[in-house]
Amino acid sequence: MSSSAAAVSEFSNPNLEPLFSSEQIQARVSEMGAEIARDYAGQRPLLVGVLKGAYIFLSDLVRATDLRLGVEFMAISSYGAAMRSSGEVRIVKDLDVPVDGRDILIVEDIVDTGLTLSFLIGSLHQRGARTVRLAALLDKFERREREVRIDYCGFQIPDAFVVGYGLDFDERYRNLPYIAVIKDPSLKD
Repeated sequence: MSSSAAAVSEFSNPNLEPLFSSEQIQARVSEMGAEIARDYAGQRPLLVGVLKGAYIFLSDLVRATDLRLGVEFMAISSYGAAMRSSGEVRIVKDLDVPVDGRDILIVEDIVDTGLTLSFLIGSLHQRGARTVRLAALLDKFERREREVRIDYCGFQIPDAFVVGYGLDFDERYRNLPYIAVIKDPSLKD
């Protein structure tokens, strides 16, 4: 890594084109939290955050949802260090509680092909979940291969590789407070 590349901050990287500001994200997450609280009034849903990308979104969404709820995490992999899904879905970390008879709200950072979410939704239904809904921060609808219903959607985005606000590229950029498009993924810094 050259000294000039080392001096480029993750927050001001010229290879990143901002897509949604921190303020835009927070406003939309607040709206989604209000929608969820209204729709689940009188219930105690279990929010299942999909690691690692959704952890920041889940954290903000939980605080924006005025409702008694539970939180669990799963880790599901279909990317590795690649920029496109491999199509092979595997559970890396499973839930620590049973879901039989529970109302489940999956909290995901991004839905693109739908393969991972289709797998996860089917798995939770097979385990006896009463209902399974989906809250996704981003919907990359152009890449959809499997139909997946997004009950609470933050933003629709074009077919571009995005990072920030929990989303990464090979474990980089998760800490950005905004969401950005990587202009040229071949550039090494």
